[in-house]
Amino acid sequence: MMESRVLHARHAWLPGGWADDVRIEIDRGRHLAGALLDVRAGATEEGAELIGGWVVPGMPNLHSHAFQRAMSGLAERRGHAEDSFWTWREVMYAFAGRIGPDDLRAIASQLYVEMLKAGYTHVCEFHYLHHQPDGRPYADPATMSLALIDAAREAGIGLTLLPTLYMSGGFDGRPLGERQRRFGHDVDGFLRLVERLRLGEDSRLRIGMALHSLRAVPEDALRAVLDGLAGLPPARSGIPVSMMPIHIHIAEQVGEVEDCLAVRGARPVEWLLDHAPVDARWCLVHATHLDAAETRRLAARGAVAGLCPTTEANLGDGLFPLKDYLDAGGIIGIGSDSHISVSPVEDLRWLEYGQRLVTRQRNVAADAAQPSTGGKLFAQTLLGGTRASGMALGRIEGGDAALPSIGSRADLLVLDERAPLLAGRGREHLLDSWIFAGNAPLVRDVMVDGDWVVRDFRHRDETRIAARYRAVVTRLMAAA
Repeated sequence: MMESRVLHARHAWLPGGWADDVRIEIDRGRHLAGALLDVRAGATEEGAELIGGWVVPGMPNLHSHAFQRAMSGLAERRGHAEDSFWTWREVMYAFAGRIGPDDLRAIASQLYVEMLKAGYTHVCEFHYLHHQPDGRPYADPATMSLALIDAAREAGIGLTLLPTLYMSGGFDGRPLGERQRRFGHDVDGFLRLVERLRLGEDSRLRIGMALHSLRAVPEDALRAVLDGLAGLPPARSGIPVSMMPIHIHIAEQVGEVEDCLAVRGARPVEWLLDHAPVDARWCLVHATHLDAAETRRLAARGAVAGLCPTTEANLGDGLFPLKDYLDAGGIIGIGSDSHISVSPVEDLRWLEYGQRLVTRQRNVAADAAQPSTGGKLFAQTLLGGTRASGMALGRIEGGDAALPSIGSRADLLVLDERAPLLAGRGREHLLDSWIFAGNAPLVRDVMVDGDWVVRDFRHRDETRIAARYRAVVTRLMAAA
């Protein structure tokens, strides 16, 4: 356990917005013990580490399929008259079939380095690449899960691992296809995997669970796995099962909505809200195609809508009803999903830009209470990403010495105050300039769990990790 530390930020983004001259304490358990405002009128106290001009909490990435980073750019050639998500999926299946545990570890480590350098400090990994390509389990059924945990530890990023239940090939209950076999579990095997993985939880690792989708999890299996989870013992971390995050892909494609209506007599989100105890620990990924009633009902449950704008655009999914959902009090977060882009700035920007194209208006996400579009999106997605991760993240606590610690993990980003894009910017324009002013990297330093993993734009181990990634992907492509 490290010694407690004191950091000094000239400006820091606290729950109430920007504050000047902030003393940030990190306790011996690597959590933020508190933050004091207007300390020493701009002077750095003796023994404190001056960490920069603009300091913000690290962003959680609430949706990732790590292996797909290595196939970015391989599905951008027209091969079908009606190219869509469903034709892209066939390319993905073919690529996934070549990946083993060492390959997955190398790909995920490189991806996680890229995430850290972009400003993500925690990732929720929606993991369904469980078995060997022919569907046979590895000698240790947790082999592929452990490869992702090793990759996160190597890169230094926080991880919520979401082993995923995947049982059928469609709403009609058809068996998994040949290229889906390595994804499959029965309920008992899946619960054993979740229980095993929970033994390894620590300050950087949380174990949740995911239902791949309503089309891949039959109704009786959904009920059985939720009942089975309730019977699992507490994790080694002491976190009870009742706080385990639960994620699901839902309503991503129009075809999915039509199939759900035809087989289950309801739209996907409507059906889930009627048949599952959806609450604040749930994350509904995409939820692209909502009607007005579903939008209001989902917001009222406190669940997170997990939005992945660059992937949703790349796949031709459609646009989430952002303004209506926010107006109803809904919670959102962002994820990089297929990793066609690995940048919270780009996903936040396109979350807003998609709405502008549809409404032909500007600053759609902002409101009277928060007129800064960048500030509103940043604050909202910090909240949603934190909730979806099941971890205490996303805050630099403000107040005075009398306030108790909230125990948030010490995850911080330091923006480059020397960057031309930030020149002359005051606090009212800082986040807007970071998000909307261009693509130049502005995250200079990154701290995760009290450790500096990126300093002066360089990850501490990026050269070795990148070299291994290049070798693995070159081999995978040669085997295609």
